[in-house]
Amino acid sequence: MSSPDVVSDNPFRLPAFRLFFGTRLMAVLGAQVQGLTIGIQVYELARDRGNDIKTSAFYLGMIGLAQFLPMFLLVLPAGVVADQRDRKTIFAVCLFVDAVIAALYVALSLHGAPPLWMLCVLAALFGASRAFIAPASSATLPMLVPREALPRAIVLNSLAFQSSAIVGPAVAGVIYAISPTVAYASALALFLLGAVISLMIPGNTRPEPSATSRWELMKEGLRYVWRTKIVFGAISLDLFAVLLGGATLLMPAFARDVLHVGPQGVGLMRGAGGVGASAMALYLAFKPIRRHGGLWMFAGVAVFGLATVVFGISKLFWLTLVALAIIGASDMISVNVRQTLIQIVTPDAMRGRVSAVSMLFISASNELGEFESGVVARFLGPVGAAVFGGVGSLIVTGAWAAMFPSLRKADRLT
Repeated sequence: MSSPDVVSDNPFRLPAFRLFFGTRLMAVLGAQVQGLTIGIQVYELARDRGNDIKTSAFYLGMIGLAQFLPMFLLVLPAGVVADQRDRKTIFAVCLFVDAVIAALYVALSLHGAPPLWMLCVLAALFGASRAFIAPASSATLPMLVPREALPRAIVLNSLAFQSSAIVGPAVAGVIYAISPTVAYASALALFLLGAVISLMIPGNTRPEPSATSRWELMKEGLRYVWRTKIVFGAISLDLFAVLLGGATLLMPAFARDVLHVGPQGVGLMRGAGGVGASAMALYLAFKPIRRHGGLWMFAGVAVFGLATVVFGISKLFWLTLVALAIIGASDMISVNVRQTLIQIVTPDAMRGRVSAVSMLFISASNELGEFESGVVARFLGPVGAAVFGGVGSLIVTGAWAAMFPSLRKADRLT
């Protein structure tokens, strides 16, 4: 193995990290392609069947709710599984399940316009798979790199996600214009490739076994998060800020009925957030945040809220893209600080469960946030929902800064 100093400069020198990075790249790229395709298809099917803009946006929220509910029910048991079983095997099995779900989407598309309820059912199955893959993959990374390399490895791991967030939506928007079936088939191929790569990761990724019952393990994980105020404050800040600021779900509505840019425009809008996040991830890979981590996290969430307001009120496509890029960049700052803090303070035997709790909060902020945006859009319209969410994120930032002084004062990230 390379020396710690060399590895800390470049974790890609480790074969295990390179394969893990490739698996993440394929998994997230597939999820991005599939997610964009579902969003566009649901909104267009709703509009083509005579629904107004507000009702069609509400259907987008229902897709988010369908993915959230199985995550909510399964993610804590999934965290226990990640602390008892081989983590890369869990990763591979979940990606094979994702491939089966993508194949079902292909089958539905081949039979014409599918009913919306069937798309929701498949979204729920995908959410169940995400419940297991998230804690397993998050807990695997610290087992593959030395502790001193972890902050940089986390940034590079985030870069895999954000690179996919750029390429996936841009490619999916173009492919969708040709055929939704081809878009779903592309996601299928990516999931299969990711599963194969994950099985090639060398080394032991199974944690030390525990004789404690699964119920006690779940309670132990919850107690740890609750008592460790830096961890609880960090993940709950993300929960409520993104829960309220999740109006980017409404991109298909903005693209068709506000900005009038079509499916390709949705891809560019989704990709813009990835561009901002990737640019920030590259910067952090070379200039990682080492001091004043708590302040950087709160600043990132505040800028996220402001940019969401701009996204909501913009009627200019270029300004919308700039706002989305800023949303992605600011979110990357808060994500990087949060993940680094959690991984540093959490012992390895607890990482699967703590990652599961974190994933529960994140999935709530993403999928449940999408549902919230859909419901608010039903009454205020897409623009009102985005502005409401951005202002709410700013209020949460101020409240959490007052409620969690230990998080605000968190300093070193090494």
